[in-house]
Amino acid sequence: MISKMIRYDIVLFAGEQERFVNELRELGLVDITTTGWEPSEGDRAILLEIESINKAIETLSSFASSSEYNASAMVYASGEEAYDSYKEAYAQRQRISQEIARLEKQAEEIEPWGRFSIEDVERLAARGVNMRFFVAQPAVYERLLEEPIDGVTVSEIGRSQSFVYFAVITTDAASVAIDGQEVRLPAMDSEALRAEIKRLEAEDKALNEVFSRAAASRDMIAQECGKLKEQLQGLMVNATAQHEADGNLLILEGWAEADTADKVDALLSTYPNLVYDRRDATIDDIAPVKLKNNKFAQLFELIGAMYALPKYGTFDLTAIFGPFYMLFFAICLCDAGYGLVLLLVGLMLLKKGGKGMRQAALLSIVCASATVCFGFYANSFFGVAISDFAPVIKFLDFQNQFFSISLAIGVVQILVGMAINIVMKAKLFGFTSTFGLLGWFIILLTGSLAVGLPVFGLAIPGFDTSSPVFYVLMGIGALLMIVLNNVKRNPLINIGAGLWDTYNNITGLLSDVLSYIRLFAIGLSGGVLAQVFNSLAMGLSGMGDMAPGTPWYGYIVPAIAASIILLIGHGINLFMSAISSFVHPMRLTFVEFYKNAGFEMGQRAFDPVRKMNK
Repeated sequence: MISKMIRYDIVLFAGEQERFVNELRELGLVDITTTGWEPSEGDRAILLEIESINKAIETLSSFASSSEYNASAMVYASGEEAYDSYKEAYAQRQRISQEIARLEKQAEEIEPWGRFSIEDVERLAARGVNMRFFVAQPAVYERLLEEPIDGVTVSEIGRSQSFVYFAVITTDAASVAIDGQEVRLPAMDSEALRAEIKRLEAEDKALNEVFSRAAASRDMIAQECGKLKEQLQGLMVNATAQHEADGNLLILEGWAEADTADKVDALLSTYPNLVYDRRDATIDDIAPVKLKNNKFAQLFELIGAMYALPKYGTFDLTAIFGPFYMLFFAICLCDAGYGLVLLLVGLMLLKKGGKGMRQAALLSIVCASATVCFGFYANSFFGVAISDFAPVIKFLDFQNQFFSISLAIGVVQILVGMAINIVMKAKLFGFTSTFGLLGWFIILLTGSLAVGLPVFGLAIPGFDTSSPVFYVLMGIGALLMIVLNNVKRNPLINIGAGLWDTYNNITGLLSDVLSYIRLFAIGLSGGVLAQVFNSLAMGLSGMGDMAPGTPWYGYIVPAIAASIILLIGHGINLFMSAISSFVHPMRLTFVEFYKNAGFEMGQRAFDPVRKMNK
């Protein structure tokens, strides 16, 4: 559900703004509207600094979990010193990394030239012995040897698969044309370059102590970032507030949850020169949204937030789509063994992932548990039929039965969405505004009960397509849908609009229902691939062709080969199936369900001003 909000319109003296905002931070219960804020140049500098510090904290957190981290490193005296030291060390590490990359490339290029001394080359040149260095293809070099030039000595220095590296020695200053690419030797040979690279690597390793100290001090760095965020927050409040009386008065718009509004009132009453007005927020307000759900539904807020929060005053669909999403995930993955693997991953994340991963870990555990249950019912454990080991249990024949079941699930979710839409419209605009949608709901529900239920052997006694009740309900639905879709409009116009809506709704609902076939298709494809990898493992390793009486040691090599194939094959299939199981139920939720439920997006989440360094 959406937490009820109270709107505050506050007027105070501009001189009290800083103290007032600081007390709001300490309270941490009021969201001050800063919509429309445009950052100045100074504000942008603060934003960039905040982004830089956040990246630094992220980098240091990763470093703290690496083998280079020294857990006994001393912390810095302040967050500012820690961050400045980190920035300097980070810039130095970047410079060293670039220099090492340059030297490694240079060392690789001059490796064929072997050891040399550029000083010796220069001394020979001073005595009239000139040395030039060339690179050419072997065929070109061979021609050069076959056609010698007077006064010129050609000597091979090194050779690779594609090129010959050679020197041309002359005793005069005359220029000699050589068919090849002339190169200029660097000041050091490859061994000297490698030594320089090792020196730089040691210098880079020494920086780990600075990074360790900064990583140990990252809480203090986060406090410095919090101070900047508070400073930016104050600038945003001042920039978006309405200034009156030559700037002496400020008018602020704030929001608080109804459950905590008494604490806000108590704070505001301590300001004798402050005037405020409070009222309940309405759907017409651009109110911030905060969801308030039970522990199970809270897990799926992570999924809903990937699309958008609901508009204030409408309906929070999280608790409704949550069970559907869990079921859809299990259907798409459709294997008890894969579910167990994800369950173990979720438990590991819950134990070692930290506080930030708790919600994702719990969501993984819930969806994986549903997958284990459904995968068992669908008779699949890593592609192996469970019925081979438990023939007395009646399993679901997924391949032959689930196509129609997936369509039925789609109809159920669409009907739930339409029912929510009807209730919400009736609440906001009155019951008569729902007649058109209610007519469609009655027709779809009646047709599903009369035609759909018998397909699954669940017919309602005395209710089918030939019963009078069926025709009465269909007639009521048609009347509401075509004639009374807008009671304030001319009936003839309603009929025309109703017929046009009929065409649009039939095509739209048909498309929506057919979209749920993806549940069947994804679950089936994953199961078939699992069986294929099992067959490949048995066939390619020879495990399936082992003769009876083969000694135990004869199974060792085939078993290892089969295990490798199974591990790689099922790993790929699990990875691809898990992605599909995550994405496609989300698509069904955000497109088919949200559309039929009349979902409206909110503009922003509830974000009260608060102390950032706590």
